[in-house]
Order: sequence, then C-alpha cells, then structure tokens
Amino acid sequence: MGLMGSRFDITVVAKDSLEASYFITLAVNEITRIEKLISSWDKNSETALVNKNAGISPVKVSNELYELIERSIKISKLTDGAFDISYASMDKVWQFNGTMAQMPNAKQIKQSVAKVGYRNIILNKEESTVYLKQEGMKIGFGAIGKGYAADKAKVLLVKKGVVSGIINASGDMNTWGKQPNGEEWKVAITNPMNKNKAFALLPITNGAVVTSGNYEKFVMLNGKRYTHIIDPRTGYPSSGIISVTVFAPKAELADALATSVFVMGKEVGLNRINQLPNIECVIVDEIGEVTTSKNIKINRL
Repeated sequence: MGLMGSRFDITVVAKDSLEASYFITLAVNEITRIEKLISSWDKNSETALVNKNAGISPVKVSNELYELIERSIKISKLTDGAFDISYASMDKVWQFNGTMAQMPNAKQIKQSVAKVGYRNIILNKEESTVYLKQEGMKIGFGAIGKGYAADKAKVLLVKKGVVSGIINASGDMNTWGKQPNGEEWKVAITNPMNKNKAFALLPITNGAVVTSGNYEKFVMLNGKRYTHIIDPRTGYPSSGIISVTVFAPKAELADALATSVFVMGKEVGLNRINQLPNIECVIVDEIGEVTTSKNIKINRL
C-alpha cells in the first residue's frame, strides 16, 4: 500500500489469513492516522497549522505531535543540526533531475536556508504549543515520518498480541519476534555499486534497520558528485557517501540518523554513531568502500 509517498509492506505471523488480515488492517489504519497528523500538504493537519502560523502565534497541538517535535529537536542537538525538521522551508536551488548545468551562486545557497534552524522552533510544554519564530518557517517530517509511523504500527500490533512481524516502509525495516521457523529475521545489505548482489546478511532482533541513499538522485558539477540529501545548515548537498544503513531500536531514530550521517560525512558520522548505545551503521562511500561502526559484525556473503 502507498502512504506518505512510500510503499509500506506489512507482514505478520498469525494463525490464519483472517487473523492476519485483521492485524494488517489495524496497522494500515494507524499509519493513515499518523499521515494525517504529520502531513504538511493536508491543510487541515496540525503540522500545516503550525506552519501557517509561523511568525504569528504559537499553535496548540496534540501530545503526540508535540512529543514527535520534541524528539526531533533532541536529534538535531545530537547531530549538531545535520538533522532538522525545519528543513521544509528550504528553497529548492538544486535540481537532481538532470536539468542543472551549473552551481547556484553562494548567495542563493545561503539564502535557501535562511529560514531553516531548529533553534527557532519554540516549544511550550505546559500549553503543549509549538511556535515557529520566523515568518515563512516550515517544519516537515520527511526524514523521520516513515520511521515514526512504522514504530507506532509495530507498538499497536505488539499490544494486540502479534508475536512476530515486519513493517517495511520502502526499505525501512522494523521487525519484532522470530520467523515462523524460529530463526531471526535477516536483512540483506546491498552495495549500490552493484545492486543485484547483496554483500551481507545481518540478523535483526526486535529492532529497525534503515538504508538511506539514492544513487540515482545526484548531479555532477565541476567533476564532483552532489547527492540529493542537503545539509540544512549550509544549503550544500552532501557528497562523499552513496549509502548509509543504520540499525537502531526504533525506526524513527534510524531514519533520522541515516540522513544525518550523509550530511555529517563519514568521519564525523561514524564517530557520532560510535558514541550512541545500541546503534550501528554501515556506510558505502562513492568509491564503493564499505565502512562499519565499531560493534557491528558483518557476515560477508
């Protein structure tokens, strides 16, 4: 099924197809509910309302959205702003569809991120309000929404007694329990340089794994490869990495960190991941070299 511009595939281990289809419907409804909450193009959503009142007034939001924004700001602090939900106000000065022949000028680039900055998202816990300080500021959950929806669907199914399953949101995998044969779920990691061939299979136990990387979306300018993931602090596209896979207890965090590692680059990104408990990553750089964080064990195929 398609949601949030992504494909969600839901797999549950159940006693028969009737029970399975009941559980899958529950998960679909939950994901749809979250999409309504965080969608910025649905003009009646809480998120759209927050954006509409940027520079005007604080907006009272549900506890759920408030906490999602609060966690997003924590991730911004953790990544020195490499992850930032206020990226949504960024002007599109880069094109990754093959139409771009030269780099935008420095002034255009600087201006494209003028309204981006998580420090200008003002939260009031007592009132449960969110205020975007600058006019024209916008928040969006493109880099975290899929993961959040997958986490919530998983929590709901576990609560309903589903012992085992996978929620796959366009390659973001969120798993729990074991396969029917008693083995752990395994995820294949492919090398983007050779997409037909997986180079490793890794078991995932009750956690999430997210791969970020779009090898098709890049632009070559002056002999340098710029990818479509843009640094919200500078307005420049990231370069040097073509794919990042992050393992984390929750898909929301894995989602946000995968994007951040792209932006931070290999050294800083690995260093940051190595400081976080229960989080691992695999990075493929543009020459096809594979680097992993320090506690990961890859069984090469």
